[in-house]
Amino acid sequence: MSRRQYNYSNGPDKIQQHSIAKHRILQSYMAAYYQTLVGERARNEFRLTVVDGFAGAGEYIHQDTEALVEGSPLILLQAASEAEFLVNRKREKPVRFDVSHFFIEKNRDGFGLLKQSLEKRGYGREFDKSIFLRRNKFERELPGILEFIKRKSPRNGRAIFVLDQYGYNEVPVPQMRQIMQLLPTAEIILTFAVDSLLNYANDKNLENALEKIQMPDIFGGRTFEEIKSSEPHWRLFVQSCLYHRLVEGSGARYYTPFFIRNKDGHGDYWLLHLSHHPRARDVMTEVHWQNSNYFIHYGGAGLDMFQMNGYDPVYDDAFRGQNTLPYGFDDSAKAMSQSVMLEQIARLVRKYDQGITFGQLFSDHCNQTPATARIFGEVVAELAAQREIGISSITGGRRTAAASIVASDRIYLLPQRSFVF
Repeated sequence: MSRRQYNYSNGPDKIQQHSIAKHRILQSYMAAYYQTLVGERARNEFRLTVVDGFAGAGEYIHQDTEALVEGSPLILLQAASEAEFLVNRKREKPVRFDVSHFFIEKNRDGFGLLKQSLEKRGYGREFDKSIFLRRNKFERELPGILEFIKRKSPRNGRAIFVLDQYGYNEVPVPQMRQIMQLLPTAEIILTFAVDSLLNYANDKNLENALEKIQMPDIFGGRTFEEIKSSEPHWRLFVQSCLYHRLVEGSGARYYTPFFIRNKDGHGDYWLLHLSHHPRARDVMTEVHWQNSNYFIHYGGAGLDMFQMNGYDPVYDDAFRGQNTLPYGFDDSAKAMSQSVMLEQIARLVRKYDQGITFGQLFSDHCNQTPATARIFGEVVAELAAQREIGISSITGGRRTAAASIVASDRIYLLPQRSFVF
């Protein structure tokens, strides 16, 4: 995340490559989101509200190439239009897309540029119909937007909140919890400049920052200076404490903890995805693997990449050979994940006398791993090929190929097998 806020007084400001990467992730996720939820399903209408809480100016100048590039509002609008075309191109009866977009920007110049960028692309006719522009702070607009979503989608409250804050203190944690509690199918995509917070942190300014987002005392009574002096890996320890308090405070059941790297040296920042459904979490994690050049995480390769009570240095150097911090999303990272998970999943299956469904296995453990459901399936299929476990369908048929494994399939320990670790 940039260390300064954008300056729109002279027109579109410059944007750095790591923010371009963030926009690419947003574009990829929205394409996958529409395909997953609408796809080939028989339905007449699809309702969604998309909220861009820190919308910016709509256009920017690429810092390296000087080219004009589009910001998140245009990316979100184009994703909806492209999805509607792709979904309906082979249907006899098209699905009606009822997608409302809220774009919120508090900066006066940025708001003016945003409106201009939308108007020159022909979106002006949708203002106050399907496109709602708000010059305000996100937190002030949230109550009205929640009411709008509940009226529009009273059954499920389907919505995506893109909260690309400039730093780390503009989205109070209780507001995220409110979204997740009131809207059962809502998702939040939040940026959090954790390195910027830590680079200049001391007890006072860290306390002030955490109080502003209503997340006090994340260290259980210990001071920040005490942790810096006593923890050899204090940055990772603090990051872990922050991360767990954020996701716990949000109330989300499923989440991703991964970082976008800033090549200019201003620090990595989280792109947190929060939801209530393991499938949504899996779709976002797949996007991370597809964009491996931009993402890392600080943890292990298997099912225990974090400990719930904070970072533990044993996970660096000793725990199952996981000494690769940071961990990427490339082919070697995938091979490492599969190797570690062969042992871990075999151990897990032993705990269930009657076996466990693949869906339950994944949903119980996906938050603690960089692996996707696809990688889980490949590991389970390999264990079956080694005759360590069996896989049966709901009708009693035997599964052998990873691509054929579905959530209802039961995984069980084969008789008279001896695990040696």
